[in-house]
Amino acid sequence: MLLEVSHLIKRYKDLLAVDRVAFAIDRGTCFGLLGPNGAGKTTTIEMIEGIIAPTAGEIRYKDAPRGAAFREEIGIQFQQTGLLAFLTVFETLQTLQGLYRRRRDLTALLEQCGLGDIRDQMNDKISGGQRQRLLLALALINDPELLFLDEPSTGLDPQARRNLWDIIRDIKAQGKTIILTTHYMEEAQALCDHVAIMDHGRIIARGTPLDLIRQHCEGITIVLPEDGFDGPVEDVAAQFHRVNGNVEIQTTDTHGCLRRLMAGGVDITGLTVRSPNLEDVFLNLTGRKLRA
Repeated sequence: MLLEVSHLIKRYKDLLAVDRVAFAIDRGTCFGLLGPNGAGKTTTIEMIEGIIAPTAGEIRYKDAPRGAAFREEIGIQFQQTGLLAFLTVFETLQTLQGLYRRRRDLTALLEQCGLGDIRDQMNDKISGGQRQRLLLALALINDPELLFLDEPSTGLDPQARRNLWDIIRDIKAQGKTIILTTHYMEEAQALCDHVAIMDHGRIIARGTPLDLIRQHCEGITIVLPEDGFDGPVEDVAAQFHRVNGNVEIQTTDTHGCLRRLMAGGVDITGLTVRSPNLEDVFLNLTGRKLRA
């Protein structure tokens, strides 16, 4: 194991932010830490990174307590990082590179993160996607063994997000270990080998995305526009949710459900059928109510 976390606790006066969290991460894997707002994800990650001290618990890196080597061998992409407007992309990388003994070749790093064409661009003139790729390059500047990515694709359009995923896959293919936090369940399912879902300071589920889907979801989801129902949805479906003008029906009997819909006079013109995914797992475990 590259990293082991045991009985990790963080208490702020009367608030128990992290409650006996434990997990281990293999070398060369991508580990996703997921959860709703306030679940304790960021606090857990910041304790592992060494930014804040735990109230109790143990964090071991390469089978030993973290030391100076740990700080040299990790890279962190924070949710928010300020960039100096008067520096170019290349100058920014060059400046941070000087802080480490272990250093990546900047030309290769620019190419890997898709920054070669904007190396001489000022930091305040780059797009959101370019900024995220620059922040990722900064996290890789010391050729880390362990990389922390805290919601790396937040605010990106779908094209920029997929481009970032490709870069992350390339990083993992080089043997790097990644800890990823994200609110995009599709992102976690696409990138993570293992996932832990947190809620109220505790890990409530853990496993591969496929294992979690098998354990916590049954059947399929039939999605129909809500205006296609002449009568109450309850007349034709036992388990359903109303979501953004649609009715999502959960069923383990696809044929029987479709037969009931048609017998009930439901317009099935806009019907779609969806297999369960990691988002369904997340919602089943943490609830569908929006949290502040």
